[in-house]
Amino acid sequence: MKLKPLFDNIVVKPAKAEEQTKSGLIIPDTAQEKPKQGEVIAVGDGRWDDEGEKRVPMDVKVGDKVIYKEWGKTSVKIDGEEYFIMSQGDVLAIIEQ
Repeated sequence: MKLKPLFDNIVVKPAKAEEQTKSGLIIPDTAQEKPKQGEVIAVGDGRWDDEGEKRVPMDVKVGDKVIYKEWGKTSVKIDGEEYFIMSQGDVLAIIEQ
């Protein structure tokens, strides 16, 4: 199934939580810190400007690794995989490598 976000929304696949500490201890699911970063899977066309004449270009693109706000996202499961749908405004940073 493909998701096509509308306006300035994006679809993000969250990164996996760390399951083991650097020293080798296994972290149970209930104690794992949920990651606040992931990969952009799909991007909307952008919101309309105030005059309603042009689309405002998106700052993120498919494939970008991003850090996002903890709140403000909608979680969906598709084919057993978890994804987040959020506004581009909920992205705090793009991770450049």
